[in-house]
Amino acid sequence: MFLRFVIPSRDPDSGKRQGVFQALADLSYEQRLTPAEEILYNELRRWFNEHLERPDRFSRSSRHNSKNVAISWFKDSATTHISKMREMAAILNAHDVTVEVIQTERPGYIVYEDRYQVCAEPFRETDS
Repeated sequence: MFLRFVIPSRDPDSGKRQGVFQALADLSYEQRLTPAEEILYNELRRWFNEHLERPDRFSRSSRHNSKNVAISWFKDSATTHISKMREMAAILNAHDVTVEVIQTERPGYIVYEDRYQVCAEPFRETDS
């Protein structure tokens, strides 16, 4: 099983629902986080930078302007990562931003995989 944390807003490039990382970055950039939330957000961001690989691919195509962009999903075995994502979701919830956790067995065509995540170009029927 794979999990993805999303908000209702759509990414303008992919048309898919926006992820929690981008949503929190937007709130931080807009200076809408409280000082305590900003500290927690920065701690969580640092934790993910240290404990989650940055995918080297986001498309099956080698072309830079490929239309099909992969989406990141956590493996359900990545329990610590998922717990940290729930902390990020709580910050968004405090700002009336609804966070949904999508689950699927079929995230799409997998273009990157490590111990904790996959990046996949979604199938047409994949909820993303």
